[in-house]
Amino acid sequence: MFPLTILPFVILGYLSGSVLFAQIWARIFRKGDIIEKAKDHNLGAANAFTYGGFWCGFLTLVCDVLKGIIPIRLFLTFGTYSEASPCTDVAFALVLAAPVIGHAFSIFNSFNGGKGIATTFGCLIGIIPVYQPIFFMAISFIFFSLILKISPHLYRTAISYLTALIAMCIFGLRSGMVALPIGFAIITGAVIFRLHKSPEEREEIEVNLAWKH
Repeated sequence: MFPLTILPFVILGYLSGSVLFAQIWARIFRKGDIIEKAKDHNLGAANAFTYGGFWCGFLTLVCDVLKGIIPIRLFLTFGTYSEASPCTDVAFALVLAAPVIGHAFSIFNSFNGGKGIATTFGCLIGIIPVYQPIFFMAISFIFFSLILKISPHLYRTAISYLTALIAMCIFGLRSGMVALPIGFAIITGAVIFRLHKSPEEREEIEVNLAWKH
């Protein structure tokens, strides 16, 4: 049975993720409507940098990471299962995924939002000192961005998430941290579905070795 004590933290995480800071900072800096300017209509840090400038992008990035960290830390501090390992309770998987789902499908923007990459990193930072998940995520993005370069970004993001998910499943099964692969599987599904719904043009996928350029 789903523990009702988890529900407030899931709702908090979703609402936190739903706050689209790219939109907020663009208005504060008077940079116009990022959704209209961006080809992918994505309200995330990358487009905030591109269409809003450095400070708009930087502040969006910081806020998007924090809106993943804060709900997770609040749960670990005040939640019913705060004394247990954060990755042993399956219900925690929903708490882990909620901010990313909120960012990708914001209740404040007709269930549209961003890809959720920065918020995913925030959620994984939130469970430190369990540091392996953030390591898997970072290495996956670095590998497919700088070594085996996949273009365009849409496919690189999807493959990076799926690769990190495989690593987290292996780690989770070996360590007994059941919630980690379940939570990250939900995150990966939400992100890939968001990418699938993106209106950006589907270019042909390209894979290149960095040292062959």
